[in-house]
Amino acid sequence: MANRYGDTTKLGGDEEGRRLLDGNTSGYGASLTQPATNVYSMQHQSQPFGMSNMAVGTESITKSYSVHGDGSLSYLTPLQLGRHELYEMIPFTAVFGMQKKEKNISKAFASYAADLQAFEDDQKLFAQTNQHLSAAELNSRKSHTSLLLLDELDMDSVLITTPLIIAVLVSGMSQFLVGFNTGVMNSSSSVVFVGHSTFAWSVAVAAFCLGGPFGAIIAGSIVDKRGRRGALAINAYTFLIGGLIQTFAVNMVCITLGRLVIGFASGFSTVLVPIYLGELAPPTLRGTLGTLTQFCLVVGILVSDLLAFPFADEQRWRILFAVTPAASIVQILCFPFLIESPRWLLARDQKSLLARHFIKQLRGLRHDHEVETEVSHFISASNVQCCDKADKVLVNMMKDKNLRRLLLCALYLQMAQQLSGINAVFYYSSMFFEGLIDNPLVGTSIVGAVNCLATYVALLLMEKSNRRTLILWSAGGMLVSSVALVLCLLGYFNKMLSLCFVIGYVSFFEIGLGPIPWLIVAEMFEAKVSTNTPLSLIVSASCQLNWACNFIVGLCFPYLQEKLGAYSFVPFAAVLLITMVFVIVWLPETKGTTPEELRVEIVRSLSSMFALSDDSTNDDYASSGGNLDVEWRRAMNDLRRQEEEDMMRGTFNYGFQPIEQKEADEQHSVITPDVSDWKNRITGGLGI
Repeated sequence: MANRYGDTTKLGGDEEGRRLLDGNTSGYGASLTQPATNVYSMQHQSQPFGMSNMAVGTESITKSYSVHGDGSLSYLTPLQLGRHELYEMIPFTAVFGMQKKEKNISKAFASYAADLQAFEDDQKLFAQTNQHLSAAELNSRKSHTSLLLLDELDMDSVLITTPLIIAVLVSGMSQFLVGFNTGVMNSSSSVVFVGHSTFAWSVAVAAFCLGGPFGAIIAGSIVDKRGRRGALAINAYTFLIGGLIQTFAVNMVCITLGRLVIGFASGFSTVLVPIYLGELAPPTLRGTLGTLTQFCLVVGILVSDLLAFPFADEQRWRILFAVTPAASIVQILCFPFLIESPRWLLARDQKSLLARHFIKQLRGLRHDHEVETEVSHFISASNVQCCDKADKVLVNMMKDKNLRRLLLCALYLQMAQQLSGINAVFYYSSMFFEGLIDNPLVGTSIVGAVNCLATYVALLLMEKSNRRTLILWSAGGMLVSSVALVLCLLGYFNKMLSLCFVIGYVSFFEIGLGPIPWLIVAEMFEAKVSTNTPLSLIVSASCQLNWACNFIVGLCFPYLQEKLGAYSFVPFAAVLLITMVFVIVWLPETKGTTPEELRVEIVRSLSSMFALSDDSTNDDYASSGGNLDVEWRRAMNDLRRQEEEDMMRGTFNYGFQPIEQKEADEQHSVITPDVSDWKNRITGGLGI
């Protein structure tokens, strides 16, 4: 968007004239003259177009009037500009642990807008009295404006609508089934078709991981062709079919086939669910939903362990497997209430009325102009986050030295996550605990419960600690736990302590190597970097590699235990040691940009939005209170004079009703935006 001109009013009900937004850090440039105070006051007699809804009696930053380079009109409040930046800077993906980044972006924009407000107030006072505001008064106004905007931006994170709740329920159930089927084979190894061979059981367990990569690969094309809702339906029916095959299996071959189908659905789900929830949720809620789906997964593992107590025997083991088709049926029954992703609909047709209807439901909006503003956020962010073809992108990334390093780091961490041996615990802990503790199911359930608790602890730590530090602590703690476990199995410690070491092993995994390989992908390849580093492509490649390594562990661990005995965790310890060296030598820190750094990024973004010269985006300009570009001043003065003429004629559009006097406008030589285009942008082409 080029030639965007900002016009906002002061906090509160007082009219302070129009402001010209600039992209530098310390202010926005020069205020425009207020030509007709009585005319401007008319804006507050009716709710301005694009104003955010606020409770009576609270202060607000009101209308922002904008002109695009093509002459079309747009209206964005500072709040809406902030949401616009959130949409573009936060990927359309629900990722575990993204809450801190969301908060930092909100703080950065609120600080930026507060500086604009305080700078204009200071310029206004200086023009009238030849005196500047005191430092104390400037800080007070900045703090007030910043807090006001932060409160408004945070509203999205607490506004939960019924369609979003249903989507979270159905999507969360898919992740629950991924976790449940990860752990369900653990406790049933000795009761399902008694007498099976080690090879038959290890193949059945590993079949789950074999189907995963294929599901992840196919998910991308199906999600784009059939839509997110259609893909979720396919996923639920796949879980249902796999669950039924497994529940009514007549031999180990059927069990293996059922596991293969369920693995396909699980891999499909790991790609689909983050995309679907990320496209439905507002930017400030995506990290929370990503965390919620991760909890659904670890709770699924725990539930599979707990249900083993009443059902893990030779007569009732089929009830354990029946949980999968039962949960799938619940998902299918919820489909009539499930909505399609508005982003997918808008990608197919930007004038889609169905997309606007769903946006209205998701955000709890009441007015069409609010819906159109939200639509513009979706379209703009989608354009920013679009990418080239996968093969072309990967070639370009490997040619770029810096991107190649980031790509290799992301892929290695996915390998390290699985080759650390964590799923050997979740797949075979009952087998492992036999002979070490009285009831292996108790040990397995304790490990599952600790896994849930450690996931919550990880969430708290990720907001305060560096990523590299957490991975080093995680890999180091797992390394010590695995060595201690080996010593325990060799008889140097009481064998009962093996449970404690396994718990430590799982706990250290969850604070670092568990969540961070996924989070670090989103942080290294941010949505707004460029079309050459698409986040969705890296996530897909990471997911496939993760499932492949998962398959290796699931297939090989029974043989490691059989051949190496007490030394079965030594290969995992070696991987952990290599991981620590890798992190120290090669992995960059990606904890997240500070609010100050994000603010500079926002300044750069808004500089291009407001059509400043290229010099306004360099470091020297951004760090100074420099003057506006001469051409920008001339353009704004011309626009101001044009608006004054329209006001005198009574044809100026204030934003709350369209201009209908097209024939009268054509009699004047000044150039005004096309009325029909402007009206269509407001009504969404509904012909209102």
